[in-house]
Amino acid sequence: MENILKLFLLSILLISSANAVDYVNGEVKVIDENKLAWDEKNKKFVTLKKFLENYMERNSNKVWKQSRNYPNYNDVKEYDLFMVEIDAGICLMEFYHERWRRANDVRRWDPAFNEFSGCAHVFD
Repeated sequence: MENILKLFLLSILLISSANAVDYVNGEVKVIDENKLAWDEKNKKFVTLKKFLENYMERNSNKVWKQSRNYPNYNDVKEYDLFMVEIDAGICLMEFYHERWRRANDVRRWDPAFNEFSGCAHVFD
């Protein structure tokens, strides 16, 4: 009887672990026709904009005020964040290796972030 119980519990464990879905931070899924990103810290899907806002809130480096004008180059440091505004929308930028890059180019979240709002046109 004890072996049957162990086998039963092992089967339940294997089935539940096979059904468990592990998402990667920044992974984008289309849910109800909306692109949502997995926020690992909060363990839930959020809008791409909310994901970026959460990332900025958790950032230990400076987050510059959202603007059309980039901060003065001499004032920024490695990993500083800046939400740039362009006609096409907004895009989170991260200062990395002496220049501003899209945060997704530094962090390598889902490729969908490169098409989010103004990110596809930020270097035009």
